Amino acid sequence: MHTKFFSGIVGAGIVAVALTLSACGDSDSESAPTASMSMAAGSSMSSPMMSSMTGTFTGMGGKNVSGTATVADGKLMLSDFHTDEGPDLHVYLTNGTDEAAVMAGKQISAIDLTKMSQTFSLDGIDAGMYHNVVIHCDKAKVVFGAAMLS
Repeated sequence: MHTKFFSGIVGAGIVAVALTLSACGDSDSESAPTASMSMAAGSSMSSPMMSSMTGTFTGMGGKNVSGTATVADGKLMLSDFHTDEGPDLHVYLTNGTDEAAVMAGKQISAIDLTKMSQTFSLDGIDAGMYHNVVIHCDKAKVVFGAAMLS
């Protein structure tokens, strides 16, 4: 008698948990999302996960910047990277290489002048919306170099 009662409570608990979790889904959708749909809807990194984008840095404004930028699997990777020194260098994802494009873009992180290979997380960033990786001196408001992604 106690076993059937206990089994009924456990079964009801499992159903309640399942219904509660399903309520956390996309309320605009009538059907239950698949695992891949959930990742795409819940993550703005869906574009870089599906394909990678790569570009080669060129210097700008008399500055030297070289190396490769790769966006893939939710990360921005700089390889064989070198830049002239600057007091406050950061890497940005942008849709252009001028100051206005940098300010409208997405700052990723400060860069390490001593590392030829650097990797940055793009959690919460839809990298597919951007076409350039820019090295920018925030203090002087100067673009040192850029890589066009394709």
